[in-house]
Amino acid sequence: MHLTIFSKYALLAVIWISSIYACTQSSNVQNSQHTSRIEHNVSTKEIEVPQISDSVIDSISGLELPAILKSDEIIRHAAYTLKYDEKHEQASWVAYHLTSDETYSKFTRTDKFIIDPIVRNGSAENKDYKGSGYDRGHLAPAADMGWSAQSMKESFYFSNMSPQVPGFNRGIWKQLEELIRTWAMQLEELYIVTGPVLSENLPSIGPNEVSIPNYYYKVILAKKDNAWQGIGFILKNESSNSPLSNYSVPIDSVERFTGIDFFNQLPEHIESDLEKRVCAECWTWNKKKSTLKSAVSENKNTAIKTVQCSGITKSGKRCKRKTTNANGRCFQHD
Repeated sequence: MHLTIFSKYALLAVIWISSIYACTQSSNVQNSQHTSRIEHNVSTKEIEVPQISDSVIDSISGLELPAILKSDEIIRHAAYTLKYDEKHEQASWVAYHLTSDETYSKFTRTDKFIIDPIVRNGSAENKDYKGSGYDRGHLAPAADMGWSAQSMKESFYFSNMSPQVPGFNRGIWKQLEELIRTWAMQLEELYIVTGPVLSENLPSIGPNEVSIPNYYYKVILAKKDNAWQGIGFILKNESSNSPLSNYSVPIDSVERFTGIDFFNQLPEHIESDLEKRVCAECWTWNKKKSTLKSAVSENKNTAIKTVQCSGITKSGKRCKRKTTNANGRCFQHD
């Protein structure tokens, strides 16, 4: 009789302890679901940077390229490579190598947006963006492509565009592009991957249903003092006055957020060290504009004539943008 009562109390105790543990675990799961998917892990102190010999880098072809599957539609242009996502009618990533010499532009913007002739089923086109309220936002910026006429032309392919809120495209996204060019000027070379964060049930624009991303990202691998550093950025598709450093994250965080494996050709231990953290103080946060060297036209060794756009803004004033278009109108008023 006493043993039976003891057994019952023991069973009740086990059930009670189990219920407390289950509640605790449930609370932990709920808390984790409500935390941000973006993990910052940003250090303000100098961290040990893994050494990568030049021979290792030289042996890797296309270091900037993320992991590629056989089913991926890969488009290779003169200055950049992209993975095209037919469902969203834009690239899921654009990858390119940028050197300090290439930041000095020889050719100005064409502002001529073109359908990408290599995309298998056709890229987005101008009618998708017209009247949408969204900018044709560059993924690989035109200012990084001014070192040749061909690269500048290809930077305006619609496969390199994504619908961006005007305040985002002309604001913090442009600031980040300029900052990265500053890094390229200061350092020997950069390996860059950039793109939209594509997911299910995104709204779209145009007859081709071009998805409107909620977020964009950039990841950068840079050589500094014979060593290498990595940094990532995740930004919401909206205007912002926050410092760019607020958006810096380890590359690992961008990988988890996008599902893309960056710089996977590096030796495993080096890739892991580079991508798991970022040193904020190891980067310069003051940007400067690149220099335009002897801008010439595509077909003639003469200076391109740049004029103020003749278009009229919504406020009734003349547009302040400069353009090389023969019709005297910039991309926004073309």
